[in-house]
Amino acid sequence: MRNIFMVVFALLCFSAKAQKPAAATEVKFTIADPSPADILYFPINAPKVKDGEVVKPVIKIIYSRPQKKGREIFGVLEQYGKVWRFGANESTEIRFFKKVTIGGKKIKAGIYSLFAIPNKDKWTIIINKQTDKWGAFTYDQSLDVTRVDVPVRILSKPVEYFSLTFTPTPTGTNLVAGWDKVQVELPITF
Repeated sequence: MRNIFMVVFALLCFSAKAQKPAAATEVKFTIADPSPADILYFPINAPKVKDGEVVKPVIKIIYSRPQKKGREIFGVLEQYGKVWRFGANESTEIRFFKKVTIGGKKIKAGIYSLFAIPNKDKWTIIINKQTDKWGAFTYDQSLDVTRVDVPVRILSKPVEYFSLTFTPTPTGTNLVAGWDKVQVELPITF
């Protein structure tokens, strides 16, 4: 009996030592991107739960937010008259969860890219079928769903990070974009 006890004790000691965790190796993480990604929903509180009820989204936008960093943006960094990715890094992605109308054009539910052609007094906002593209380098105009010209509003104070938000309207919402001292609004109805 004593021999069995000694064998079991030895096995337990050996087993405990064998299960000792291996030394952890340090993982090297990538540095944070200077243009962080963001997600915007309409309604703003979708898809959060409010009072036990899920608020279903109508629109979802995934975009990167470049910074001004003391630079002059429009007309210099982002040249007038050239297609811009409407943010940084990958082209901005917009998802409609139901049919919407933009600039008189009915657009079915789906995922699209947002581009813009900034100019001093107006911007052309572009909804395009291309998705998952880096920047506007491979932008293909033949895949445009619609183009809408919107007026530029000059702000009194600059916006440091490229920013998007929605403002509700009686027939839908306006997508509002602001960066540096420029703001534009794209009406969307549904």
